Amino acid sequence: MTFTRYRRPSAIGLLTVGTALAAAAMAGLMAGDEGGLVLLLGLHEHVVLLGWLALAALTGAVLLGLDRRSPLRLPLLTTLLVVGVPMLLLGGFVSAVFGESGREEKTEAAPGRSDRLLVVETQFGWLDPISCVYVHEGSRPLERRWTVGCFNGDAENNILRETVWTAPDRIRMTTAGGEVHEVTVAPGGRPDRTVNVGW
Repeated sequence: MTFTRYRRPSAIGLLTVGTALAAAAMAGLMAGDEGGLVLLLGLHEHVVLLGWLALAALTGAVLLGLDRRSPLRLPLLTTLLVVGVPMLLLGGFVSAVFGESGREEKTEAAPGRSDRLLVVETQFGWLDPISCVYVHEGSRPLERRWTVGCFNGDAENNILRETVWTAPDRIRMTTAGGEVHEVTVAPGGRPDRTVNVGW
């Protein structure tokens, strides 16, 4: 009797949680754009996990919220599982193969500015290390990220050796081969160009 009394509130709670988790996963999927919120980039790395949790919560909501005699119960469960499980398995495979997360190598504030950061991350793919340089502008939760440059270490000369601020709005990147790239950062944080080396 007690369990029956709590079935509908539990189903509503699971539906709310599942919807919130699905929305977070969608926000994470769309977080890769230039100038995107850094807060959402953290969700991007956990999209598959958020998807599995959302699927579990929504499945629980259907099981608890709809009686076994309900004509909607089986079609909803079938749709959730037949569509959701293969999509998440595929997403997990793609993430495992292509979605190596970057390791932060360096974070440095711009001279005289605490709201602008230079961030260097390195990803170690199957063959070559890839180093990317980013500018973070603003304070959390509204901190945004732009790509300044990416360096593919397929050849030793292309490896990123040094990244420094030369002014509050200027970044200098030097490769192992001695190639120098300078990028100017606009007042809003957007670089005037994106450098790609070794692609």
